[in-house]
Amino acid sequence: MHGYPDRTLIVPRGPVDAVAHVPGSKSITNRALLVAALARGASTLTGALVADDAAVMVRALNDLGADVRPDRDDPTRIDVVGVDGRWTSTGAELDLALSGTSLRFLTAAVALGHGRFVLDGVHRMRERPVGDLIEALRGLGVDARAAGGDAFPPVTIQADGLPGGSTRVAGDRSSQFLSGLLLAAPYARGAFAVEVEGVLQSKPFIDLTIDVMRAFGVDVVRDGYRRFEVRPAPYVGRDFAIEGDAMAAGYAWGVAAMAGGRVRVANVGADSAQGDKGLLDVLGRMGCTVAWTARGSEASLPAGARLRGGTFDLNDLPDQAQTLAVLALAADAPVRIVNVGNLRIKETDRLHALAVELRKFGARIEELDDALTIEPIDAPPATVEVETYGDHRMAMAFALAGARWPGVRVRDPGCVAKTYPGFFDDLSAWGVGVEAL
Repeated sequence: MHGYPDRTLIVPRGPVDAVAHVPGSKSITNRALLVAALARGASTLTGALVADDAAVMVRALNDLGADVRPDRDDPTRIDVVGVDGRWTSTGAELDLALSGTSLRFLTAAVALGHGRFVLDGVHRMRERPVGDLIEALRGLGVDARAAGGDAFPPVTIQADGLPGGSTRVAGDRSSQFLSGLLLAAPYARGAFAVEVEGVLQSKPFIDLTIDVMRAFGVDVVRDGYRRFEVRPAPYVGRDFAIEGDAMAAGYAWGVAAMAGGRVRVANVGADSAQGDKGLLDVLGRMGCTVAWTARGSEASLPAGARLRGGTFDLNDLPDQAQTLAVLALAADAPVRIVNVGNLRIKETDRLHALAVELRKFGARIEELDDALTIEPIDAPPATVEVETYGDHRMAMAFALAGARWPGVRVRDPGCVAKTYPGFFDDLSAWGVGVEAL
């Protein structure tokens, strides 16, 4: 589907039998782009995400002085010539749109430079907190400030290189603050240490950050998820393959759970380092037949069958909460999703948005500060029009309801361009009807 319409109708076509090849991981792509841009020498990334979030990072890194060039014939291949830890730009104003990873990672990374750097984005970006990272950078002596009492973008860094030393960062709102600090740490002027205050959210994303750093030659010494140390060392350019996106795989597995039948994902398997792959194991607990190979995965469920209800802690994979919440409509008992309070500071307040839209299907919803309980339905009203709030994951998750029931309309389907521009084309290829309205 190109040139997105205002609304899209999702049409169930019965059981599916499909093989999915999902786009490259957004989380790995943006980490690898930044590390390669900072590295000594040249890198080639293959299998990279081609979507707005990655394009935002590419543009920003070029503005900072790296040479980042997606291949014209194959944009999933990106050639990067790094700056060896020294941005050549002496100042820049970076428009990061709605890319939260770009904002959090680059806020720390621009401190390696020399000059004035401003990081900003769209209106919703100015509602996404960054104060914990600003405070951590100040703990290192960085001249950093942000709007709203240093809590929100735009962020201004008056950079003079990143000092070594130690600092503390809150972990109870977003793991991206810690990831940003770690990614920049190898180019600090001395040994760098950071301690996490509170309980760290989304721990697998920190493991992912450390894996990418190690792949480019830098080791992190850690005490669990409480303390991390990095000594000065250059990243070294290399060829780096990016695996398929486990979040995107969740939509493919979800089609099998809602429509019945099976979907095999060819490029997200047991060897994946992404925490989001855990959704498949959740679906297994809910009654799907699941299978893993090293690089592939599969979900299946008989047509018309219902998933089992239950309570699921998704703190390690919070972005999958929207997918699970929609699948919960077709369960045999209530589904309770817990420990996902950080969903309130994403592209929209996802917990509240889920509650509002799920009620349109006739479901009873209990919304708490960090949890959501969904009571399943037998069938929705004849027509349900879902508002997406400009949030790509709202659009993709609620499209799954249309794989089971007719009459599901998704407003502003073009918002999927943020991370998965071809989602509706792929949904059709998996066996679900998609019609422009």
